Amino acid sequence: MSAPQRSFDIVRVRGSDRAAETDRAAAEEPLEIRLHQRPFAVVMRTPGADRELAAGFLLSERVIRDGDDLGIIEHCTDARAGQAGQAGNVVNVTLTDPSRLDRVFDGRRQVTTNASCGLCGRLTIESLATDCAPVTSAMAMDASTFASLPTRLRAAQAVFEETGGLHAAGLFDADGNLRDVAEDVGRHNAVDKVIGRMLMRDALPLGANALCVSGRTSYEIVQKAVVGGIPIVAAVSAPSSLAIDLARAFGVTLAGFVRGDAFNIYAHPDRIR
Repeated sequence: MSAPQRSFDIVRVRGSDRAAETDRAAAEEPLEIRLHQRPFAVVMRTPGADRELAAGFLLSERVIRDGDDLGIIEHCTDARAGQAGQAGNVVNVTLTDPSRLDRVFDGRRQVTTNASCGLCGRLTIESLATDCAPVTSAMAMDASTFASLPTRLRAAQAVFEETGGLHAAGLFDADGNLRDVAEDVGRHNAVDKVIGRMLMRDALPLGANALCVSGRTSYEIVQKAVVGGIPIVAAVSAPSSLAIDLARAFGVTLAGFVRGDAFNIYAHPDRIR
């Protein structure tokens, strides 16, 4: 398994001074996800928690609906894994009902996600409405606790301390206690990792959790929250218009610009008190 960071020789410039030094950068490598050894998608991600990432990705893609649909997720270790560069960059997923495979692959284009935008809204609000129920959690958070989530998330980012180049996603309970965290070059990958880990623990839906992400909130982030049953989403930057539309349509409390003691609530504000 590759490391989540790499070291590089650099020239550091500070005014008129130059010095040869070593710096660290967040690793970004392709992960090929296969279903029963058939190529399904390639995700650009930071190595680590690959099984959880695959599980969360397949859940958000609606290939699986719960943990009972998962058979085995394992890294490929034979010659067939060479296509994605190295064995550690290929995972094969088996489903408990292989008869569904043809339906999964029918009409599906080969998908490559990148670290910035995920699947770019491949599932529309209308198509999601036929597949997911609105989030109906009674969870609520105190405003001061909610405002502290980005700081608590930042404190849990171990690799960010070394590289300064990773996003994070964290799950918090109503009292602001961190339940789980993941880092990745892509926000959506980090979300898939934490939701996938909970899926593999049979802990879905996540109706008693708030999701906090670094950076902005895209449609994909809210979509993953809906699929995971997460009622509250917080981000340190702005949401997109489609993210707001989706949150309003599916009962998700969505807040952006959560910095210090200030934030904007774009959808379902009643959960923040």
